[in-house]
Amino acid sequence: MAKKSESTSGKVASAAAKVMKDPKASKEAKSAAASALTQKGSDEKTSAAVATKASKVLRDKSASAAEKTVAASALTQKTKAKAAPAAAAPAAKAPAAKKAPAKKK
Repeated sequence: MAKKSESTSGKVASAAAKVMKDPKASKEAKSAAASALTQKGSDEKTSAAVATKASKVLRDKSASAAEKTVAASALTQKTKAKAAPAAAAPAAKAPAAKKAPAKKK
């Protein structure tokens, strides 16, 4: 199976440039925009820190369409967490020790 490579499109790169020039854009949006521009034409992936910022932009009701476009692109290009290796078969448990019955006085 071929590995799908994500890369920033021209449309997203244009939106990212717009965000970078916008003095009203948040620091989070500018981080996502910088990440998107870095990924244009490369195999770079979005870091966890930038992904957190991009997520914040997507939840921000006051974020512009360009900011949200860039944030969504950054999240799409986030490095996928590796699945934990399958656990080995559990070791056979020893039978539980039986408690001695209480002595009567």
